Amino acid sequence: MTDLASASQLSPAQLPPGNDNAPRNWRTRCADIAESAPVQRFVTALIVVNAVTLGLETAPSVMDRFGFWLEWIDHLILWVFVAELAAKMIGRGLAFYRNGWNLFDLVVVGIALAPSTGALSVLRALRILRVLRLVSVVPSLRRVVASLVGAIPGLGAISGVLLLFFYVSSVLATKLYGDLAPELFGSIGGSMFTLFQIMTLEGWADIVRDIMEPQPFAWLFFIPFILVATFTMLNLFIAIIVNAMQSEHEADQKAEMAAIQEASDAETATLTAEIARVRQDIAELKALVEKR
Repeated sequence: MTDLASASQLSPAQLPPGNDNAPRNWRTRCADIAESAPVQRFVTALIVVNAVTLGLETAPSVMDRFGFWLEWIDHLILWVFVAELAAKMIGRGLAFYRNGWNLFDLVVVGIALAPSTGALSVLRALRILRVLRLVSVVPSLRRVVASLVGAIPGLGAISGVLLLFFYVSSVLATKLYGDLAPELFGSIGGSMFTLFQIMTLEGWADIVRDIMEPQPFAWLFFIPFILVATFTMLNLFIAIIVNAMQSEHEADQKAEMAAIQEASDAETATLTAEIARVRQDIAELKALVEKR
């Protein structure tokens, strides 16, 4: 991190004599202050306040009375966010851009800084995305998001199986019930939409009863479909997410234990060195006493 930060520092000829590390030190202090616990708590509070003010801006009566102050608070909070990110960018250098959470914050704040007039007026509504910065500043939320990201490969595999199952079921439903209910199963697209509605258990009983009037044994198709698509696949999704969260928690615990062990080893080494030094001093005193 020090080497990365030094890439943008002054040349040695421009540095004050005897203080070659001064630019690095003040830049690092900027990032340390921005990333300190009190500052991050303050930023978290500002995000919550900003969420409230952005919500109040949707009420015309509130805007008529307090619109100026809400806009002023919004701009003030935005520039605090800009100052925080600037301090991190100055202190961390290129390492800032290798942190995914920093890039997330940069994009969210950058959207808020974009012009919101003319063709870009839609960006004004995207200011609410600043509330998502809570995810990056609250450690517990970061762990949840990291777990979800880690579960993407497993979720992708389950989604592939579910899509294949939906396709096969849609073809069967179109061929079996397309003539009976063309508005529901007249095409593969319509069948997939209807089966998705059935999977969510929204009005599925009415759909199935209408089909069962001319075909009493239609439940032999729909009941297994609901059992597989709704209960089995949903439980697989939940299992993968829970497993990813458990893995993330175990990784955090291992990192904490490693840090504790490292600190303990360093303390032990310091104590050992102190004991060795004390023994040496005792040996030297003993030698002086024996000489006398």
